[in-house]
Amino acid sequence: MRAVIQERHSVATPLQEHIRAAIAAAGGWIGFDRFMALALYSPGLGYYANDSAKFGALPASGSDFVTAPELTPLFGQTLAVQLAQALEATQTHELWEFGAGSGALALHLLDALGERVRRYTIVDLSASLRVRQQTRLAAHAHKLRWMDALPEKFSGVVLGNELLDAMPVQLLARHGGQRGGIWHERGVVSGDDGALAWSDRPTGLRPPVEIEGPQDYLTEIHAQAEAFIRTLADRLARGAVFLLDYGFGASEYYHPQRHMGTLMCHRGHRADGDPLTQVGHKDISAHVNFSALALAAQQAGLHVLGYTTQAHFLINCGLPEKMQHASIAERARAAPLIMEHEMGELFKVLALGAGVAWEPLGFARGDRTHRL
Repeated sequence: MRAVIQERHSVATPLQEHIRAAIAAAGGWIGFDRFMALALYSPGLGYYANDSAKFGALPASGSDFVTAPELTPLFGQTLAVQLAQALEATQTHELWEFGAGSGALALHLLDALGERVRRYTIVDLSASLRVRQQTRLAAHAHKLRWMDALPEKFSGVVLGNELLDAMPVQLLARHGGQRGGIWHERGVVSGDDGALAWSDRPTGLRPPVEIEGPQDYLTEIHAQAEAFIRTLADRLARGAVFLLDYGFGASEYYHPQRHMGTLMCHRGHRADGDPLTQVGHKDISAHVNFSALALAAQQAGLHVLGYTTQAHFLINCGLPEKMQHASIAERARAAPLIMEHEMGELFKVLALGAGVAWEPLGFARGDRTHRL
């Protein structure tokens, strides 16, 4: 039995027609993870597959949000310090970046690392972003290659900056509180008038921890991100993985006070919580459950090398010293990277290793692995 939530949105675009066709083919209902994948990655139509600006510091540029590499090159230059150590420790010479966006981070890393990187491989599903990356990285063309999937086996240092938050998630809703409450998976249907609407159906899926309290509860689970980690573990013969994103450990992620979940959309540097509107014209993301990723990594044979806040990580890698030698304007742009009320605390860094374990310098102080 399905409960349809009466909140509908008119649709007309080719992407929305494509989604309606997918709903019909699936028998009238698709899980939110399927909807999110279609909305973001449908070839030529999805948000990350179309030609909109996406990345930029100001709305006037036509962008929707800003990432750390777009704020300042000091982010990439500082991250390069850690990656140089990782390349040396793993005796590898190749960087693999997943979801390279505008190419800004790749440019800063290649400039900083020089001959320590023999090849830079970008794994990105977006053809439109690939064109932008090729233009921006033309000076390093001799080191670059693009792939849309991993080889069966590879070695190197893997990087994902704000990658995991854009991976499709499943939505779970509990109605009736902890005692006697029934869990549903929230999905999307197409109504008689053609409009998209939320629809819940009972499910055996559960969050990884018990949710206390009498309130209704909405949250996410991250099967695709966990599968991504298992794939890395299976195919990474020797190397390391650095994942930077906003999120929490499980005890924070599924805290009773976070009862409305973390799903968020961005357009024109404004945030909203309604992914069924302006489909294809705005980003859809969810915070990362780093405990689930670390557990998936360990179960698949990877070492957890460290977990900490972005602030601790960048400070350990020397950002304050780099800021001292920068202009006042550049310091102002870099400050949000480590400020607690900006990106410093909300963003975390998880490092994983394949092969012999070693100690990355980015976690020398403030490591929070024990809190995963």
